[in-house]
Amino acid sequence: MTKLNSLGFNKKPEDTLVVVAMSGGVDSSTVAAMMKNEGYKVIGITLKLYNDTQQTTQSKQCCAGQDIMDAKRVAEKLKIEHRILYYQNKFKEGVIDNFVESYLNGETPIPCVQCNQTVKFTDLFEEAKKLNADALITGHYVKSITDNGVNHMYRGKDSNRDQSYFLFSTTREQLDYLRFPLGGLLKDETRKIAKDLDLNVADKPDSQDICFVPNGDYASVIQKFKPNSFKKGNIKNLKGEVIGVHDGIINYTIGQRKGIKIADKDPLYVIKIDADQNEIIVGTKENLIKKEIHLKEINLLTNDTKDFEKEIFVKVRSTGKLLKAKVDINYDKAKVNLLEDEYGIAPGQACVFYAKDNFGDKILGGGWIKN
Repeated sequence: MTKLNSLGFNKKPEDTLVVVAMSGGVDSSTVAAMMKNEGYKVIGITLKLYNDTQQTTQSKQCCAGQDIMDAKRVAEKLKIEHRILYYQNKFKEGVIDNFVESYLNGETPIPCVQCNQTVKFTDLFEEAKKLNADALITGHYVKSITDNGVNHMYRGKDSNRDQSYFLFSTTREQLDYLRFPLGGLLKDETRKIAKDLDLNVADKPDSQDICFVPNGDYASVIQKFKPNSFKKGNIKNLKGEVIGVHDGIINYTIGQRKGIKIADKDPLYVIKIDADQNEIIVGTKENLIKKEIHLKEINLLTNDTKDFEKEIFVKVRSTGKLLKAKVDINYDKAKVNLLEDEYGIAPGQACVFYAKDNFGDKILGGGWIKN
């Protein structure tokens, strides 16, 4: 019997075809180089997701024009096949339109999750299948561990880079097909590998902004697609009293302090956004504490109900910490009771479930915060 290769297949690397999602950054470029050096047959695919005619070479966004050129140069150096897929229309429909509508509904969206959920792990997944690839490889910092013949997702070794929060909506079928070679590495180790391999992107800064939101100015994106969205409305306190006027609810997110421009004895924060009434409700920091969250569109990565009988932790924002919680799932909905105080939980964000075991922090799934 042929010994398992590093990706878990019972055949030699040279007989194994993999598709690597190459964004042009150091992570995905390093993954492509690692796969090539191990002897795998590699096809790199880069996605053109949006029109970026005003982007510069100093862009700190992914999937911009410069990134596509960087990916192409890496592929040429590695002597691997490289393809560019033009997904602007798919990306606008599946990600940008949802982003705009979510803000107009008083939510705080996470387009990176929707991008993984639609374009990357659906359309790119299908493209890799069409090429008869054995696996789709990405540069995400998460682990895929097989236990008793079942693949599970775990947080990456580098806690500062862990991207499991953004991948909670991965399906079981996708997880079985995906591989994450960087899950057991620290970011500094990835950069060292890139330098040792003399990749042109070894010192390239990480992307920081949402790819279609230049300089983090999401209001300008909404202005472009929905120019009539900036309607003035009331700012109220928790007693229902009007204490100010806002210039459009899309300028606010739950937990926001700056930009309210109302003097009070205590600092005021956005507690609630009422899209139907076009109102902002403000209060003190203590008013931001939530103990109960309701979720919709639940996606589970575990079929073992016993996982939820263990001590459960949740994450309610990408930069947040793990919080102890009780999770009650009812079909595609869930109620989460937090056992620790958390501030500024916003509708539109994700709530991701974790359980600790011998392999680390296992991702059980998650859902979208409704209220």
